[in-house]
Amino acid sequence: MRSPYCTRRQVLAAAAGAWLARAAPAASQAPTAPVSVAKCATYDPQVLTPTLDRMFDQIGGLGRIVKGKTVAIKINLTGSPSYRLGHHRLEDTHWTHHAVITATVHLMGRAGAHRIRLLESPWSTADPVEEYILQGGWDPREILNAAPRVEFENTNYLGRGKKYSRFPVPKGGLMYPAYDLNHSYEDCDVFVSIAKLKDHATTGVTLSMKNCFGSTPCTIYGEGAGENEPSMLPRGGRGMFHSGHRQPSKSSPSEIDPTSPRQGGYRVPRVVADLVAARPLHLNIIDGIYTMAGAEGPWNRPALHFVKPGILVVGTNCVATDAVATATMGYDPMADRGTMPFEDCDNTMRLAEEFYGLGTRDLKRIEVVGARIEDVRFDFGAMKKLPERWLPS
Repeated sequence: MRSPYCTRRQVLAAAAGAWLARAAPAASQAPTAPVSVAKCATYDPQVLTPTLDRMFDQIGGLGRIVKGKTVAIKINLTGSPSYRLGHHRLEDTHWTHHAVITATVHLMGRAGAHRIRLLESPWSTADPVEEYILQGGWDPREILNAAPRVEFENTNYLGRGKKYSRFPVPKGGLMYPAYDLNHSYEDCDVFVSIAKLKDHATTGVTLSMKNCFGSTPCTIYGEGAGENEPSMLPRGGRGMFHSGHRQPSKSSPSEIDPTSPRQGGYRVPRVVADLVAARPLHLNIIDGIYTMAGAEGPWNRPALHFVKPGILVVGTNCVATDAVATATMGYDPMADRGTMPFEDCDNTMRLAEEFYGLGTRDLKRIEVVGARIEDVRFDFGAMKKLPERWLPS
């Protein structure tokens, strides 16, 4: 006799079928764009800067993207500055490296960018980003002086804006119909993601698209968010996105379906796909020179490893860029839930491709320029199977 109860896998499969019924036209019609891949073993500016310069030229040139424009760059400073993977520096494991940020800012300034604003939502604080990175051992002046008119903004709260900017999601959204973000995500002509090449405990991988998860202010979407209005200051993380245990502040749109699965591997990939559909990316830079394998931060244990893949990936289409980056990690960007690295989550690239039509994850449709994937591939999956080596017991 068949059980009258559904397993979690059956519930998730049914939910996936619902969004597929509303999905965009065939994935073969999704846009594509060249993606540049390079082998780079060092953060030495004398090597890194010309490497990035060449990669930008390979995808059509930086000037056509930034000249005369206000550029917003989402960097990734995930977790508290107190978190360390053993004795390694934050930027060598889970933060985007300051050398990559500095080189990018310098090249954008040289290409004629009018203004460059570096954005991040530091963990549970409204302190200036400069103060936060000082705690991580960086000198913010190196980045601020890399080009004219460079500034930081903490986007984890209202910041210097008078009100939050609302970004409606095309097609009504997968998880929320719109997101309220700091003004800096609207007050720009060009939006850029500088991400770290990493595994992720909830979404399988974290690359240029997942980096945008941190654009959401915790004053609205955090554990300490106000019930009716945004809180004045950010407190805690974005647990509601993972578990759905509460709704955002009532001043912002609630989720579309409160009966949808309360599982992070279902919810977070959909939030990410929503965000990159609502606030499109124009340039994506992925730092895999040094990084960590096994998860996205030192708070995830066990089996974390400091690694040196020596990889850089750059592209204008976020889905295509993440697909190529996923392949350089030894994974299949066409993989679905239940297959490494998406063992317990949906593939964000698939959601962005098939529902929103943002780009292709099919490597056969993506022109890879520079180095070949097979020549730079680093097997993250094999590292995940090894015992933990880089954290003290």
